[in-house]
Amino acid sequence: MKFKKKYSLRDGFGQGLLELGGKERDVFVITADLKESTRCYWFFDKFSNRAVQCGVAEQNMMGIAAGIAMTGKTVFVSSFACFSPARNWDQLRISVCLQNLDVKIAGHHTGFSNFADGGSHQALEDLAITQVLPNLTVLTPADYNQAKQAVFESFKQKGPVYIRLSKYELPNFTSDFKIGQVEVLRPGSDLTVITAGPMAYFALQAANNLVGKLDVELINLNSLKPLAEDLVLQSAQKTKKVLTIEDHQIIGGLGSRIAQFLAEKFPVPVFCHGVKGEFGQSSRSLDELLHYYQLDQKGIEEKILQITS
Repeated sequence: MKFKKKYSLRDGFGQGLLELGGKERDVFVITADLKESTRCYWFFDKFSNRAVQCGVAEQNMMGIAAGIAMTGKTVFVSSFACFSPARNWDQLRISVCLQNLDVKIAGHHTGFSNFADGGSHQALEDLAITQVLPNLTVLTPADYNQAKQAVFESFKQKGPVYIRLSKYELPNFTSDFKIGQVEVLRPGSDLTVITAGPMAYFALQAANNLVGKLDVELINLNSLKPLAEDLVLQSAQKTKKVLTIEDHQIIGGLGSRIAQFLAEKFPVPVFCHGVKGEFGQSSRSLDELLHYYQLDQKGIEEKILQITS
């Protein structure tokens, strides 16, 4: 399978916001001095009366979003995930989630996509601090198309939603995006690989390259919370072995979620591949970091062969 043109997830999010804003007059967008980097400037340019620039004040930003949502509006909060939900987690917990308000939090530059700025700006803990919160839906779109669809799906889902985004530039390789559903990118019988977000692209390359050696079933988990329990369970029952792959800490992330679920429903060996208790680092390129953490195609292939040998 060959893909050509590449697109950024943040561009998909920005275009989704622009289209949604043209259809729904009760949609507001708030950012903290990052409207260009998070691609919500298209919305700002066209709907300035529904756009709020807070400056570098992420905690105030979340509080303002909660206030606007209490008037019956839907509010999208857009910033780097290392700032939102990390810096304003208390406001997210108390002002938004406890009140079950219609606020959508777009956390950008997750994983290693912000490769140049190093550990302080690489969000590798955001899934841990979001999926733990009651009332908060957690979405992990994998490409431009899913990032765009996630905007519309989150709007339909009343209550708080976290959308994990990045500036990975990838071909469009997925299909439809629905909350609480997953996409089987490749059926198989030897091993279940569960991944989320842009890592699904590299995992798909690895699985396709192993054809003839290993029959890998690849699941793109574009909705972490709620979890598509039935499909995950069916796949684990079929292959009897599971590998999770994520550009996130393995503690508290996708791997932890799958391991906990299967430990209760159908205990099988679950191997978690991701970041193992360390901060990120700066690099000249994304490829360098993915190779270092064994999250590129080669590293994923090696991990698959290691646990199946």
